[in-house]
Amino acid sequence: MSTSLVPHLNFRGEAREALEFYAGAFDGTVSIRTYGDFGMPAELPDAAKVVFGRVDGVDGFVVMAYDVPGADSGTLQGGSTARENGLTITDQPYFLALDTATLDAAALRWSALSEGATVVEPLAASAWSAGFGMLTDRFGVTWAVSVTA
Repeated sequence: MSTSLVPHLNFRGEAREALEFYAGAFDGTVSIRTYGDFGMPAELPDAAKVVFGRVDGVDGFVVMAYDVPGADSGTLQGGSTARENGLTITDQPYFLALDTATLDAAALRWSALSEGATVVEPLAASAWSAGFGMLTDRFGVTWAVSVTA
């Protein structure tokens, strides 16, 4: 028996854009179903929004997302993260931790995720890793990228 934890991100009308962005960043394929696909009348405002979305990357990366019905603006990710005096200061409830086997792999994913992002801590060698960095992507999701080998 195996168990997998898959992040499921909630958006206010940006799920499709976010899923397509993550598919590009992780060499993945996107699966999207809308509220309309499941019977919501086409004339309703949320019919074209994502009710089920998933990215499956070539290396096992998986993320899911959907649009909260009736929500059209603002972020649900909330909060902010910054580095001060060597400490991570945040009021966000979670980060996504992305582990890679090599610095090259970390740099590849970092480069893709950093498009339009706010860098919290640049990707560089740290006391515990050959590479560590944090950024908040353009959708408000904070990623902690680490080399584990």
